[in-house]
Amino acid sequence: MKPRVVVAEPIAEPGVATLEESCEVVQAVGAAREELVGLLQEADALIVRSATKVDREMIESAPRLRVIGRAGIGVDNIDLDAATERGVLVVNAPHANTISAAEHTIALMLAQARNIPRADATLRAGIWDRKSFKGVELHGKTLGVVGLGRIGTLVAQRALAFGMRLVAYDPYVGEERARRLGVELTDFDRLLAEADFITIHLPKTTDTEGLFGAETFAKVKPGVRIVNASRGGIVDEEALAEAIRSGRVAGAALDVFANEPLTDSPLFEFPQVVLTPHLGASTAEAQDKAGIHVAEAVKAALAGELVMSAVNIDLGPDVPDEVRAYLPVAEHLGRVFAAFARGLPQVLTLRAEGRLAGNPVRPLKLALLKGALEGGSEEPVSYVNAPSIAEARGIRVELESSEESIEYVSQLRVSGEVAGEEVVLAGTLGRKGPMLVEILAHEVELPFSRYLLLIRNADVPGVIGRVGTLLGNLQINIANMVVGRSRVTGEAAMMGLNLDQPLTLDQVDELRSLDGVESAVFIELP
Repeated sequence: MKPRVVVAEPIAEPGVATLEESCEVVQAVGAAREELVGLLQEADALIVRSATKVDREMIESAPRLRVIGRAGIGVDNIDLDAATERGVLVVNAPHANTISAAEHTIALMLAQARNIPRADATLRAGIWDRKSFKGVELHGKTLGVVGLGRIGTLVAQRALAFGMRLVAYDPYVGEERARRLGVELTDFDRLLAEADFITIHLPKTTDTEGLFGAETFAKVKPGVRIVNASRGGIVDEEALAEAIRSGRVAGAALDVFANEPLTDSPLFEFPQVVLTPHLGASTAEAQDKAGIHVAEAVKAALAGELVMSAVNIDLGPDVPDEVRAYLPVAEHLGRVFAAFARGLPQVLTLRAEGRLAGNPVRPLKLALLKGALEGGSEEPVSYVNAPSIAEARGIRVELESSEESIEYVSQLRVSGEVAGEEVVLAGTLGRKGPMLVEILAHEVELPFSRYLLLIRNADVPGVIGRVGTLLGNLQINIANMVVGRSRVTGEAAMMGLNLDQPLTLDQVDELRSLDGVESAVFIELP
């Protein structure tokens, strides 16, 4: 059966078409809450925008739900704690509206600086009034950028074209990157004291909520102008109104608010304040990209892939391309380890070797856990709930790194003691994709495939022939085969086979009974 995706709010047609390639799409745009809850009973995924409140009750009413997609950036309308507890991945479209949001920020800044909304309204009323709307130039002014992420960076690049001096506060950005952008990094208080314009580009968290309140406005440069097109609630609107009333702040331009839709505000009384109804992502291009991006993320999540736009998985501040490429290697190693060792140790060690060791490899730990647990768990294992399942079973992963890798540019090594035996596997990324390169000190180069057969055998003539003959008699085709001797003299050899068909338990027992075969493990990968 195809996974079922319920679309509760409109997304672009190309996004729907992307989903329909591999999913059953149920359109529920405009459905009442009760109807939507009913549809979720058999849904694998749910896609919303900002209007649908996806609370704990809704999530718990959907036993098959694996992923919630938000066609946009903010996920304030989704109960992330409830989703995480249930192992439901929450994905969004974080880059779909970056250009639109950056352009809207610049538009707000210009509109406020040049009094454009008021001048337009006056002229439409039949009044030709040039004297009342003297503005200020952006050229030569200092712009303080609070948050130098993707949107903040785009705003900074555009502000440079106006001849502005740029200072920024972002504790997660390095000096070198800021220098390349033409931005001077500084602390928060200095930014407040020097900036003629301040533009805010932050997520709404417990640390940022109310950040621009009375205490902050007391520190700003007199005559500063505030622009916020990020998230509502970061600016305390009452405190901003008081700062404008006192003359400390010359004006402001806001696109987001603590309570939306905004129908009453102390800011309405000030003509020097420009307000728009959350239009940062309201362009045809952004809306199309949001629908397409979230559809692609949902589709990938339903296929079991690690989605980089997942908001309830801690992947660290950034995932380098090299680490991302090794995610399937780590996941396959975990699955093979658990099957080969017939269990999992209390401590798994994941070691990144070679060039890979120079990267933050925390996401690889998550992939290893998912692979190691999903073969022996009654509940579906996802990147979301793998850590909690491991914790409940008393399993932990220790990370190690070494820049030394003799055979390959990079590789991953997994080790742990199970039933008194130390099990060690290694894998790398070859020209044809992920492959197993070491099993218990035996060097092999076996591509990961749907059906794997690993055999430990006496290093004597005839064993390979007996294995091949039995598989042929069973009508099991061998797609690929590798053999490897142990680096320890006198130890058994290792045989690795890619098969085109699966083996039954009885067939594996037949292989184990062959003369010279010490052990045989059949592994089916997702």
